[in-house]
Amino acid sequence: MRTLCSSTLIGEAFVVLFAALVAMQLSDVSSAALWIVSGIAMALCLLLCGMITRPGAVAVGWALQLALIASGFVVPTMFGLGAVFAGLWWCSVHYGRKIDGIKAARAAAATA
Repeated sequence: MRTLCSSTLIGEAFVVLFAALVAMQLSDVSSAALWIVSGIAMALCLLLCGMITRPGAVAVGWALQLALIASGFVVPTMFGLGAVFAGLWWCSVHYGRKIDGIKAARAAAATA
């Protein structure tokens, strides 16, 4: 799960960066506010990559997905990109857990 979720979060950090650049040109929100919010979101994405196996990390990831969708109120294209990344996040969590289960079963079979 760690690899799939981390790759999704790294991609999301880049999307947040580019969305902030677009928002600077298209919205009336101040540049300082944009970069503070975007910087926090990018840092959270990157920090979450290393903490994805800890309790509550997946829930924080879901909160990030909702925030990315909500950023569509500033840059309307983000409604669609946020939905795509929410789908990627679901796939990363769902299939990552399946892969972890298969790896655990193989490890148990190898030691038996």
